[in-house]
Amino acid sequence: MAVIAEVSFVLFGPNLSYEPEVSTINIDNIEAFVYIIHYGSYTKAADILFLSQPSVSARIQSLERELNCKLFDRIGKQIQITEEGKRFLPYAQQILMTYQKGRLHVNQKKSLPEELKIGCTVSVANYTIPGVLSRLKPMFPNTHFKLVTGTTDDMIGKVVNKEVDIGFVRNISHPILQSTPFYEDPIRLYVYEEHPFLSMDKVTIEDIAAEPLVFFECGALDWLRVHRMFGNLDYPPNIQYLTDNSETAKKLVMLKSGISFLPSLCAQEEVRSGKLVPVRLQESEIISLQTNIVSCHGKHTPFIEAMMRIGKELYDKRNHIELLYK
Repeated sequence: MAVIAEVSFVLFGPNLSYEPEVSTINIDNIEAFVYIIHYGSYTKAADILFLSQPSVSARIQSLERELNCKLFDRIGKQIQITEEGKRFLPYAQQILMTYQKGRLHVNQKKSLPEELKIGCTVSVANYTIPGVLSRLKPMFPNTHFKLVTGTTDDMIGKVVNKEVDIGFVRNISHPILQSTPFYEDPIRLYVYEEHPFLSMDKVTIEDIAAEPLVFFECGALDWLRVHRMFGNLDYPPNIQYLTDNSETAKKLVMLKSGISFLPSLCAQEEVRSGKLVPVRLQESEIISLQTNIVSCHGKHTPFIEAMMRIGKELYDKRNHIELLYK
């Protein structure tokens, strides 16, 4: 639903009045303008706002008509803010910030709890929750957060029994809970630096099966697809270590005890530092772990909506992890 506000501001330019005037401004249009500036492109802004690019373009065109000026110039495939756009930007940021603060204040006064209990798996607690909570807290300054960990089944039971308010779990379907996809984490084969695979043009399933394997087993159904990759071989893979802890699996690989299939999010720091290297394997391209947010229907909507926006920003296009994967 479009939000309209009566906003008074002064714009200076060759085609603009020097006198203040009251204009009817659509908040959604201002939001699109600010997001394009912040993220550097129409496409990125559209992704963050869960809109199509034509919808974002239409909002900017509408705002330009409202302001009677051009806000962006196109230079090839690039966009550049105009002088009029630069002059309007601080006003737009202030309008948007004031509106968002007001909306949050109204919602908080309605029904926000003093404590929000969040349940999640250990891997989500290690690699996802810190980034989410650090961004969530400023949005809900009067709420403090309690975090508990366990298996997906544990967390489902706790949400059903109202022992926790929101759960971050693997992809599930439950008759009395709402489940919203939060993040899809690709599973990749990781090896240690200077592993022979890194000098090979193509790595086959047979090559992998012959190597000592560290098998990280987290209980999700998609791990069965990793097992099935070896199903057509005449011999079983050389699994030397089985663990349900991703940190243990990573350390064993870094100690050159074997190689391992791991969720990309848990290995991002080691990939950045060069301690782990992802290896392209066609058979694993479509294997991933999906994390969902679960809650009782209609409960804690402001928190869930905020978490989804944060997740979209944090993991948009799988963050930069995929850029490291070649």
